[in-house]
Amino acid sequence: MSRLARLVGLRRRSKFPPFTGPVRVMVFDFDGTIADTFQQGLDILNGLAAEFGYKPLIGEDVEKARGMTTRQVMKFLGIPNRRLPAIASRGIRELRGRIGKVQPIVGMPEVLRALHARGVRLGIVTSNSEENVGVFLKNHDLEIFDFVRSSSRLLGKAREIRQAMKKEGFGAEEVLFIGDETRDIEACRRARIRCAAVSWGYNLRGSLAAQEPHFIFDAPAELLAVE
Repeated sequence: MSRLARLVGLRRRSKFPPFTGPVRVMVFDFDGTIADTFQQGLDILNGLAAEFGYKPLIGEDVEKARGMTTRQVMKFLGIPNRRLPAIASRGIRELRGRIGKVQPIVGMPEVLRALHARGVRLGIVTSNSEENVGVFLKNHDLEIFDFVRSSSRLLGKAREIRQAMKKEGFGAEEVLFIGDETRDIEACRRARIRCAAVSWGYNLRGSLAAQEPHFIFDAPAELLAVE
């Protein structure tokens, strides 16, 4: 590894301050972390491709994209930054009509209820809509979250995390964010909070590990070991 590469790595890691205190608040991403929206999301993405002028994600490209960051996927599909808000907004509206078909990640409801019973405060910060999340939580008897916040920007979760901390009254040393994408780890780094990546969602385990989260979980039950 070159000296420059080492310095870049050290600089990136230094943005995560050390944490030793107990986790009192767990904030979750929604899509791919709690809700299994992968196939619905893929169908919607491909259904909008012709209208918005990008290539669909099909065949071997699906697995290839799972190893990319969000920005890399946008470039791969030919989605310019200026079109992303409109595509994301349409995608959320399309999902509203399918949310009744979306199931939780296997094992996640039981884990969430156990964490809630333990006294851990639970929250959601998502790029999906609060309406979609609310319907899903009601459908699956998971209305146990202290707050749900929606970012209007696909890459805007750091701001929502900071605002949640301010409004809900908890500090960075108390919280752990749990997500399934590299952009979730990037948001945690900007918000300067602990981050856990889950390998059952959108991004592959290897691409998540490359971003150096504090934890990587391979099954929902592993969340119960966090103290």
